[in-house]
Amino acid sequence: MTEPSGTTSASFEPVRDAVADQLRRGAEVGLSLVVDVDGEKVVDLWGGHRDAARTQPWQRDTITNVWSITKTVTSLAALLLVDSGELDPHAPVARYWPEFAARGKREVEVRHLLSHTSGVSGLAHPARLEDLYDVRAAAARMAAQEPWWRPGTASGYHVLNYGHLVGELVHRLTGLSLREFVDRHIAAPLGADFRIGVREADLDRVSDVIAPATDFDPSALDHRTVAHKTFTGPPFDAGAANTPAWRAADLGAANGHGNARSVTEVLAPISRAGDAERGRLLKPRTAELILQEQSNGTDLVNGLHLRWGIGYALADPRTAAWIPEGRVAFWGGWGGSMAIMDLDRRVTIGYVMNNMGADILGSPRAAAYVSAVYRALGVGDRS
Repeated sequence: MTEPSGTTSASFEPVRDAVADQLRRGAEVGLSLVVDVDGEKVVDLWGGHRDAARTQPWQRDTITNVWSITKTVTSLAALLLVDSGELDPHAPVARYWPEFAARGKREVEVRHLLSHTSGVSGLAHPARLEDLYDVRAAAARMAAQEPWWRPGTASGYHVLNYGHLVGELVHRLTGLSLREFVDRHIAAPLGADFRIGVREADLDRVSDVIAPATDFDPSALDHRTVAHKTFTGPPFDAGAANTPAWRAADLGAANGHGNARSVTEVLAPISRAGDAERGRLLKPRTAELILQEQSNGTDLVNGLHLRWGIGYALADPRTAAWIPEGRVAFWGGWGGSMAIMDLDRRVTIGYVMNNMGADILGSPRAAAYVSAVYRALGVGDRS
């Protein structure tokens, strides 16, 4: 199973070669990779195995937990409400969620939630992972907290609670849970095999994630820092993604399940300035909204240099030199998965895998694939 299945256009054969190389090396266990160029899937590959023992092949319809790529879909849910005029990104969160004004958060704006600059990047102690599974109760606790830094002045990555904050706005405006909204207004219209959580009927095609060899230990962090508060509010490990409780939850920050094809189908309308294969999803000006820079500097939680737009990180060579500059938005999932929306070239790249690397954002595998894609597109030598 070292040769990937699927299709590539002739000029993108080096991308297939890059995938086959990583499978032969054993760096990949199972993966899928899709590249959409203005509505054409020039790369649609999958291969390897669903399990660490390498006994079950990764199939075309295999899905897995995509970690923080889920946030890109949650952001899109908010953008749909912006597009319809129901949500103003520059309005106070409290306009839609009055309780959120508590303890100095009256001036926090919707765009601050979407750019990880709200000051509320986790649950205040005591916090257990199980607390997040009761989405409404957890959101109410976050609304009652004081911010951990002055909102709007810096980003502090909202690791596990991004979906609670944005999802509460979705719920207040529509009466739907975030998962229901994504099902009804994103996945179904686009025909995308993506869901927050997992349906019982789909469990037999889910690949477990394979945790990195070394788990991150937040206890080593200075207990006074925003990073420590976030990573212990609540603490969690990669193995949680393989549990029934996690898969049943509505975690718009981290428990989306899909593959590269569905991730790309969901996000390609952004790259195409709102156009979708089945009609227009967003107005062009709404798609462009994500490129408005909200913060630029070292993130208080993950320590990366990040430029945040509205809902997505923006290309910056200090973050990932293998992503080209320009009107390019992206984000990745823990362990190395990646979603890139290139509005300049109308290109969308989705990469999903089960074997997690140790990097905070991206991985050498992701860099190899993305570099091969851009070389095929004639965009520099991104090696």
